[in-house]
Amino acid sequence: MTVGFDKSAVDSGAADKSAVDKHTEELIDESLHEKQKQPDGLVSTNSRRMAGLLVCLVMLAAVLLLSIAVGSKTIPFGTVIDALVNYDDSNDHVIIRDLRLPRTLLGLIVGMALGVAGGLIQAMTRNPLADPGILGVNAGAGFAMVVAVAVFGLTSIWSYIWFAFLGAVIATAIVYTLGSIGRGGATPIRLTLAGVAIGSVLGGISSGITLLNPTAFDQMRQWNAGSLSGRSLEIVLAVAPFILIGLFLALALARQLNAVALGDDLARSLGANITRTRILGVIAVTLLCGAATAAAGPIGFVGLMVPHVARWFVGPDQRWILPYTLVCSPILLLFSDVVGRIVLRPGELQVGIVTAFIGAPVLIMLVRRSKVSGL
Repeated sequence: MTVGFDKSAVDSGAADKSAVDKHTEELIDESLHEKQKQPDGLVSTNSRRMAGLLVCLVMLAAVLLLSIAVGSKTIPFGTVIDALVNYDDSNDHVIIRDLRLPRTLLGLIVGMALGVAGGLIQAMTRNPLADPGILGVNAGAGFAMVVAVAVFGLTSIWSYIWFAFLGAVIATAIVYTLGSIGRGGATPIRLTLAGVAIGSVLGGISSGITLLNPTAFDQMRQWNAGSLSGRSLEIVLAVAPFILIGLFLALALARQLNAVALGDDLARSLGANITRTRILGVIAVTLLCGAATAAAGPIGFVGLMVPHVARWFVGPDQRWILPYTLVCSPILLLFSDVVGRIVLRPGELQVGIVTAFIGAPVLIMLVRRSKVSGL
């Protein structure tokens, strides 16, 4: 007996699946469109969004030049361009190529990493107060890195960066577990309180370890406060691949994150794989926060502020929020770094302190606007 199959039925089934996928995307886009209906014409068309993104790119280019030119010694922009194009051994050119260029490049990729990680966490948890620093992710990475240096004697970034990744994952798991205890599950306020508590504990232990091992941490004093100063090009090259992979993964999840924003039940009914999206999201956050913290130390509030500004301008669509965050986060971080260099001349203020001064009022405002019934 010959067993056959109906090819037309197979083709019909594939066509039906394609139609369902297309219908799912249309439903998600329609829901986002409804969410974006706000008063006073705040809804951004695609052309306006693209124009805004181009403006942000121009601002980023300007801040990059400013970061290279401004420091304890201000160097003319013409000399900056000349050092980048026609390098010689003059003092200004050495300062630019060996000190300020690596610092600026590190600020660029660390800013991207922290901002996108914050936007990713906010989207996955539907928590407007989420931030790698506030939720203790950076503190976990920093604590693991301190243990690697103090206990295991690791001094190369190629060695302790893996501890930073592990610490970020463990801290994320602990915070989410604590925030989920009790009636109502993991509310934004509970996650924030759990993150602040875990971050404070890990930060205190890390500080104690550094005080007990002053010799091992002599070169990491600025790292402890969050700083871009004194970082070589080797560190930039070491963390860049991990950050780039994390950024690519985060941007690839944008459409799925739009489905997550609709709620787990509705997203599943539309065919979205919530578990897969969250697992990939955690991997991306781990790569971004672990690499950024290993290179520059625990810098907070960048991932809190920038996604909110992007969301205000482009609406709830993650396909626009994440690209805007990608471009605008290094603008904030590099500008804060420039401010830190000039306010205490000839000394400087670490960028982590400057972002805390800016971000703390923003956090207070967001907490006041959030519902406190989740407590």
